[in-house]
Amino acid sequence: MSTQQKDLSYFTLRLQELLSTSFPEKANDRKFIEQRSKRAENAYEGAFRSGNPIEQCDHIADSILIEELHFSKFDTVFQVVCNEFSNVMLDEELRPFALKMLPICEPVFATYVLTDDFAYTTEHDLLYTEITGIIAIHIEDYGI
Repeated sequence: MSTQQKDLSYFTLRLQELLSTSFPEKANDRKFIEQRSKRAENAYEGAFRSGNPIEQCDHIADSILIEELHFSKFDTVFQVVCNEFSNVMLDEELRPFALKMLPICEPVFATYVLTDDFAYTTEHDLLYTEITGIIAIHIEDYGI
């Protein structure tokens, strides 16, 4: 296996892991994964050929790999489910329930400007409260 293939598969696997964990809505987007992985690989190779240390090459590639993937809607919904509703469902039900609630919570997310650092803003607290309310109403109306 050539270094290029190894590098591309490395970036692809890293991206797929991130998407599976925090961005399940993008986890099956093959075109996105291929394009983003290739861009990260090219950036790494370019940085390496320019004489940058490995750590800097990694940093440059990572910044491209995770561009606009810092704030996760799913992580937010999952956090609310775990923190606020873990007493009404089993641990193994938490993630599947959060996945089910993600599209239901989408209209709430649409009312916010979700930047990479959104989780560190005061608006995040409002979003958290609104998501909690949507989920509570859903459980009340439809059960788990």
